[in-house]
Amino acid sequence: MNIAVVGLSHKTAPVEVREKLSIPEPQIESAIAQLASYPHIDEVAILSTCNRLEIYIVTSEADQGIREVTQFLAEYSKLPVISLRQHLFMLLHDDAVMHVMRVAGGLDSLVLGEGQILAQVKTTHKLGQQYSGIKTILNRLFKQALTAGKRVRTETSIGTGAVSISSAAVELAQIKVANLAACRVVILGAGKMSRLLVQHLISKGAVEISIVNRSRDRALELTKQFPQQPINIHPLSEMMNVIADSDLVFTSTSATEPILDRAKLEMVLEVQRSLMLFDISVPRNVHADVNELENVHAFNVDDLKAVVAQNYESRRKIAQEAEKLLEEEVEAFDIWWRSLETVSTISCLRNKVETIREQELEKALSRLGSEFADKHQEVIEALTRGIVNKILHDPMVQLRSQQDVEARRRCMQTLQMLFNLDAEEQFS
Repeated sequence: MNIAVVGLSHKTAPVEVREKLSIPEPQIESAIAQLASYPHIDEVAILSTCNRLEIYIVTSEADQGIREVTQFLAEYSKLPVISLRQHLFMLLHDDAVMHVMRVAGGLDSLVLGEGQILAQVKTTHKLGQQYSGIKTILNRLFKQALTAGKRVRTETSIGTGAVSISSAAVELAQIKVANLAACRVVILGAGKMSRLLVQHLISKGAVEISIVNRSRDRALELTKQFPQQPINIHPLSEMMNVIADSDLVFTSTSATEPILDRAKLEMVLEVQRSLMLFDISVPRNVHADVNELENVHAFNVDDLKAVVAQNYESRRKIAQEAEKLLEEEVEAFDIWWRSLETVSTISCLRNKVETIREQELEKALSRLGSEFADKHQEVIEALTRGIVNKILHDPMVQLRSQQDVEARRRCMQTLQMLFNLDAEEQFS
């Protein structure tokens, strides 16, 4: 069996491509079901965030499995395979294992060390199990990755002062305007990213903040986390009027189509009115055509790279420390992976010896007579089990710890021959 990952990220694809391959949570179940139906995919997990879509699979035929995932992505995005392929990365086993560790640790993020990705990997694991895509191998891999991500955040200082996509957007706004405190700011959406936007806006001096959201209760819940800061709440029906009276707009909703475009803005904005839009959603909430308006300037997640680059140099040494921790977790997974091959041989050997033990114990107890057997059966049974366990202990430990693949397989073949074992599909 092979582990593979096929995907694209902020490193390989622009936002215009990434938004076509964003799989929202309500569609994860059907996507997993479709991928799992392909003949060469045994396990599957889908990680979809604003900066990446990655599909992890376990497959007996790596080339075929990767081809099936690529076909799925082409159908889902409605992009021809030939144009999609240039944006995809494909990693096999060791590279795929290290990649998911780096992702969980925040080392592959647009913002180095950002904290939200670990929760997103956890959600991927949970949904993969819930929808029967994740089984034995990916379950172990994602558990190990979550352990790796937690270790990176607790054993290094990579999370200290780490900027998020939200804080990078606020930093970009601060670069573009002279004084945040003098700006009227509106945020579309009331999710986690919006909460972080409010937090960073307040820390940078913004005082006039409004939230526009479909659910008033959710917006209220957000404002309660900032009791010292007056925040206005507006329903979605008032969105355009609120935007017309604002200087800065941040968008962070789960909408799959743009909610702002040139036509909508033209209807409400005065000709000389200046407006800046910071769209941190994927798929984008703001249509690219708004930049055709003379006094409107729109920025999306790909425009944050310059802000993030300033942050990277100071964090590179911390990232190197984190890489060492990840190597330990990769090694732990690799040891478990290697032990899988020995499972059926060990199981067959133990079953055969256990059958012999039970048969011989039954003969011995019948010869000893029922009175003696009833009185001492537990002691005799414990004795025979102890002998069996001690005899099997060393061969099993040696077999599991054998590092060289060929040497381990020779050991398994020798055991199968010597004990006449029927361990099926050992090398599939």
